[in-house]
Amino acid sequence: MTSPIAGKRLRFTPLALTTVLLSAGLLSMSVTGTLSGFAASITNSVNSASTGSLTMQETGPGSTGATVTCNSTDGGSVATNTATCATINKFGGSQSMVPGQTVTTTVVLKNTGTVRATAFSLTPGTTCTQTGSVSGSANDLCGKLNLTITQNGASSPALFSGTLASFAASTAPYALTPLASGASSTYVFTVTLDSSATTAYQGLTASMPMTWTFTS
Repeated sequence: MTSPIAGKRLRFTPLALTTVLLSAGLLSMSVTGTLSGFAASITNSVNSASTGSLTMQETGPGSTGATVTCNSTDGGSVATNTATCATINKFGGSQSMVPGQTVTTTVVLKNTGTVRATAFSLTPGTTCTQTGSVSGSANDLCGKLNLTITQNGASSPALFSGTLASFAASTAPYALTPLASGASSTYVFTVTLDSSATTAYQGLTASMPMTWTFTS
């Protein structure tokens, strides 16, 4: 025979269990709602990195004496950033030099880029070329033209002092003072026809290229 008390336990145990589970669910919802009630965030919408530029500008006298400007970007190639400037003649371009005469040319080099040049150099061409005219019979004009290169008007120490022939024979670039972005430096080229030059040197021309280079 079933006890009345045992019967009551069977009837009330499921109800008690349901009550416990419902209370636990409500508590869980209450805790979850409380934790998600506060929030903060930051979105970085602009994140970028850009490369700098290293460009060169040379200013000096043109063939007419007027100041002209050449830029490394004048070559039309963004990839190489190199240009050929035929309008600034560092040797003066005189066609009437006589023995003992000196021709002086001043040029300004500027870093027009956005980054510092960690190295700056001047490299002479490997050959000093002589061309002749009517009366000149000598074949060593490059050895009779003396060149001196100074920086920012300083008379000494010279960056180079010797003949055009020895300048062309240089085995390495000449190191110059590096330039920061926006900075510039002046270089003075002095060319003198040796006083020992004779009539055999009349009507001759000596020429050679040279290259300015920035690196960073």
